[in-house]
Amino acid sequence: MSDRDDGTWTLHRRDDGRGLADLVVTGGDFPWLNARVDPREGLAEVRPLFAEELRLLDGIDEDVESWERAYEAVRNVVTLRYPDGQEVPEFLLHIDDNEAWWRWSDEPFDEEDA
Repeated sequence: MSDRDDGTWTLHRRDDGRGLADLVVTGGDFPWLNARVDPREGLAEVRPLFAEELRLLDGIDEDVESWERAYEAVRNVVTLRYPDGQEVPEFLLHIDDNEAWWRWSDEPFDEEDA
């Protein structure tokens, strides 16, 4: 296991860099990591975005475009950082109450590949 697989990742606001939560890795099944969410001040402001994304994820087969818009809203507001503090170039993060799960890429996705 690498430091990324068993460390604490952090969620931040994109606009001001403020820390919103610590994501303490509790396990995973490659390529996904699972974590306990230790909220900080400000996380409540973005929780509705994650709730909407999860709600639409349940019906993604019927309406992928709505889910994509909801996830874009999440990504427009938050960034994810590795345990070493560096920003994660690409990630797919879900938060439900005090649980989080995500996958990531060390390289930005090419728009032509998306």
